[in-house]
Amino acid sequence: MFRPLVAVAASSLLAAGLTVPAASASPSSCNAVQTNWTAQAQPHAAPEGLLNAYSDTGKGWTGGDSTYSVPLSGSRTAWIFSDTFLGPVNPDGSRPKTTPFINNSFVVQRGSALKTVTGGTAANPTALVPPPAHGWYWFGAAQTSNAGNNLDVVALRFEKTGPGQWDWRWHSNYLARFDSATLKLKKLTPLPSAANVQWSAWLLRDSGYTYIYGVEDLGASKYQHVARVRGDDLTAKPWEYWTGSGWSSDETASVRILEGVANEHSVTRWNDGYLLVTHDTTELFSKRVLGYFSCSPTGPFVNPVELYQTPETGGNIITYNSHEHTDLRRGNELLVSYNVNSLVSDELYTDVSIYRPRFLTVTLAAAK
Repeated sequence: MFRPLVAVAASSLLAAGLTVPAASASPSSCNAVQTNWTAQAQPHAAPEGLLNAYSDTGKGWTGGDSTYSVPLSGSRTAWIFSDTFLGPVNPDGSRPKTTPFINNSFVVQRGSALKTVTGGTAANPTALVPPPAHGWYWFGAAQTSNAGNNLDVVALRFEKTGPGQWDWRWHSNYLARFDSATLKLKKLTPLPSAANVQWSAWLLRDSGYTYIYGVEDLGASKYQHVARVRGDDLTAKPWEYWTGSGWSSDETASVRILEGVANEHSVTRWNDGYLLVTHDTTELFSKRVLGYFSCSPTGPFVNPVELYQTPETGGNIITYNSHEHTDLRRGNELLVSYNVNSLVSDELYTDVSIYRPRFLTVTLAAAK
């Protein structure tokens, strides 16, 4: 695979489809933006080794992409993947051409124990969200809702447009709601899809809202958009869309925030502002992982800092969709993952180690 009287007045304006003005911080009015940040990265951070060893056993998940994570009750972490290979794995590190391949899955971690969660049965595994006719669902950002009882995953529906390998396109956005205890799918609910924005890049809870970061994917150019919903349930309240000066109930009023983001990226609280982590998509098949800073969850995101250059990139191998795992941050040390793939699909069968996420720690510090 490659979100009193003044409030009442604002709600009335949104119901009418009008823009609600909002104060926006200037790009230089917080320390997060004013500071000159430097980055030091260390590759092969946990849980990379744990996932690799699990993959080598061939007893479940053996590789995937997306790589979002959500903490669950019972000291569990749900690792959320889109396209997924399952076992077995041959002794020489290859995988049989007959190995199961599905479009979405979970790997649940409790301590050093990992378990693969799919649909179907052990003998006939299927995607967690069953594919529609002539299409499939890829997973995006996720969070819990309803006091942790739900695991909510944004699911992007794609459809085939012809017989060729690249004959497919994005169709629409959905929310896949799972029971967080059993990880069984409860329902699949349509989400806003009228603005050609895939609202799946990231979910940020902040000041009583969930901010939903999406990408307008035009192929060579990718643009970030921002929406929000009050509370933690993306299906319970009307969405609002950032217009550049305020919020509107009209999805098509959503404006481009930043060009050059990846389809999957992260926006998290940082210092007294916000940090955006993304692969650089201003260049084709880039190896650059960048951090941007802002004083507001709606941007502008400025002062890009190179966090890392992925060593795997080159030849047929590509890297993409880097983002942070906020719940696993330690002080100023970020945990960042990125995906690795090959432009030649046969290589994914020859070498099982290619199609696995990589993890690194990135320490941000103020320049002296």
